[in-house]
Order: sequence, then C-alpha cells, then structure tokens
Amino acid sequence: MNRREFSKLSLAAYLAPFASANEASAVLPADNGGHKFSIMLWTLSKGLTFEQQLDLAATAGFNGVEVGREYEKWTPEEWKRNLVKKHALGIEVDSAVPGRNPLADYSKRSALREDLMNAIPGAKELGCKQFIYTAYTRVPGQTLEQQRAAIVDTLKYAADLLEKEGIEIVLEPIDLLEYKQEAVNSVSEAFEITRAVGSPLVKVLYDFYHEQRQAGNLIEKLEKNIDQVGLVHIADVPGRHQPGTGEVNYDNIYRKLAELHYDRYICMEFSSLGDPATVLKQARIEAIAAMKS
Repeated sequence: MNRREFSKLSLAAYLAPFASANEASAVLPADNGGHKFSIMLWTLSKGLTFEQQLDLAATAGFNGVEVGREYEKWTPEEWKRNLVKKHALGIEVDSAVPGRNPLADYSKRSALREDLMNAIPGAKELGCKQFIYTAYTRVPGQTLEQQRAAIVDTLKYAADLLEKEGIEIVLEPIDLLEYKQEAVNSVSEAFEITRAVGSPLVKVLYDFYHEQRQAGNLIEKLEKNIDQVGLVHIADVPGRHQPGTGEVNYDNIYRKLAELHYDRYICMEFSSLGDPATVLKQARIEAIAAMKS
C-alpha cells in the first residue's frame, strides 16, 4: 500500500468495531522486572504471518517486536487483522528498518528521503518511534574524514525530517566480516558520529554480536557511552545463536546494563537453536535473572 492509498484509509475508524471484541482476549504481559524485551522478526521461521509472529512473541513473554519494511506492502485487510492482534496482545513495535541507503553518499539523499516518507505513515499507525539505519557502503575516493562528515550531515538531515513525527534514528555498525564495504563498523566510531550530530533523535544501536566480531571490549565501550545508546541487540558469537552458545558473557553485559539503568529495549536478534518460543523465553528469563543479581 502506497502513501496515497494509506492516507485514504482511516485505520482507527476501520478498527473501532473490533477493538472492544478483542479486549476480553487480551493477554497480560509477562513480568519482565520492569525491563523491555523485543524480538527482531526476521530471525523467526520463514512463512509465519505477522499475527503468528506476534503470538510467538507473546508466548515467549516479550513486550515488543522489531520489523523491516514489510508493513508498507500490507493490504487494508492485513492491516485490520494485524492491528487487532497487536492490540489484543499488548505488544509494541519498537523499531523498524525503513531502507538501506549509503549514508555517506550525497547522491542517494533523495532515495533516503523517499524511504523515510514511505515508512512514516505505517510506522506511526504501528506506534513505532524508532528507525534503524546502517551507514552501509563506503563511497569510493572518500577519505575517512569526508566519509564521517557526510554521514553526520545525512543523519542531521534525517533527524530534521523525523523531528515533527517524533521518530528517532539509531545508527547500527556492522562488522566487516558480514559486509566488507560497511562505512561504520564499530560502535566506537558510531558514538563519535552521534555526538557530532548532536540531536536527541540520533543514537547508536549497540549490537553486541557485531561489536564482538569486529573489536570486542564490549562492556567498557557500553559503560563510557551509555548516554548515546538507543537500543541493544543480542546474539552470541560465533553462529549468531542465543546467549550461552558462544563466547560472549551476556550475564556480565546484562548486569552492566542494569547498573547503568538502561531502560530501553533489549532486542533478541539471533537464530534459535531449538524451538524458538522456548529458546526466546529462556533467553528473556536469563537476562532478567542476571539484571537482578
């Protein structure tokens, strides 16, 4: 559904007759000790509908989910069903990925704007207030200083577009093992970039999986830059599976998050070894236990 079609559809009015009928079936959220947990939906089994993904998240006790840009293609009927299910389960859509544009490439600025404009209406309907962006491909011939200046400028531009919508951006570094041309590949650089942007709407997505593969030293960088952290992603190394399957001591990371009073979403972005609902529930319970300890 494009923006023109979306603007013609008042989903709030469309869903009104269904809301009261679903109140009775609403699922009480799990006791997460005051913490917020979400699941990046691309990590779940292929072929699940959005409703089925939400059911799985609720079964595992999660408060939120993170989406790509699939909602831009939902039909009006899919919007109706998906919003009714979301409302009934009390699950938030905490983040979305509106596109993948090289942030250092000024020639791609119009494409970035178009992606954001296409993503905003649906994101607002979902209650989503955060977009995830990577810096993506380096520009041939740019020096590191030019690259950083261009990324800072692009993020300022995006923040200006999103300010009136109340949507923030988190910049996610990607390790070079995953993408060799990635322009921002460590949180160390990402923190410097977001500080240079100087907007409360622009922060860093601290993905511990990517940072461990790229540079390590996870806790010190978290501790020194917690004011710039807008979201964290969880997966173990190697393999990108649940905590406890690899080399990262997530108990210590969770304890540090609690010590630093981190109050944003903790997103599980791993491929489960085992039944996803069971594995995700256990990962959530282990995180809560570590943060209490």
